[in-house]
Amino acid sequence: MSGGKRPLRLLGLHGYRQNQRSFHERTGALRKALRGRAELVSVSAPHPVPGPAPEHGNVPGQTPAPEPQDAEPRGWWFSRPREETFDALEEAAACKGLDESLDTVARALAEHGPFDGLLGFSQGAALVAMVCALKQRGDARFPFEFAIVVAGFKSRAAPHSSFYREPIAVPTLHVLGDTDRVIPPGLSRELASHFVDPAVLTHPGGHFVPASAPQKRAYLEFLGKFLK
Repeated sequence: MSGGKRPLRLLGLHGYRQNQRSFHERTGALRKALRGRAELVSVSAPHPVPGPAPEHGNVPGQTPAPEPQDAEPRGWWFSRPREETFDALEEAAACKGLDESLDTVARALAEHGPFDGLLGFSQGAALVAMVCALKQRGDARFPFEFAIVVAGFKSRAAPHSSFYREPIAVPTLHVLGDTDRVIPPGLSRELASHFVDPAVLTHPGGHFVPASAPQKRAYLEFLGKFLK
């Protein structure tokens, strides 16, 4: 870093049916784009998800990274507790697993920190938004300054409604794909509306973490506000 500024450290929260290792593989272009400015360290969700790993999250034009044999799909919470499945669009009366996931994030911040910010993708982005709400309420388990929310959405689970009752003042960059069919961009804009003065970055692609030149400029501009 020029000027003696240290790189920022970001804690990454993967999408549903991904995990720490697969998210690391799928964010290679992002980590390269942020090199020297920010380091991305990911953590796995606590809940195993049955079934094969997803095909979502590949960057167009790149050969999909093969899933390692030990890359067990994981999730941050389930919208159907009995079946242990998740649907971002489901108006769920009950849910399962959020408290354990909050503990996982808090433990990662304490054991591997300090971290300057959070970066979440898809279900991990929705979790980041809820962590931001808890931070605003003074929850000391979550010491960070800002968040990057990629393909995020507002949880439809009734037990989670309290997270959105008041505007969230944590600085955020919301990244959404115009052709995302997994988390339509309208859902990401809805989540951004619950934040005070959110920055919004759109890209022409689908359900992945973008890192081409236009997105790189936007990431660096946002992160530049926090470099010390």
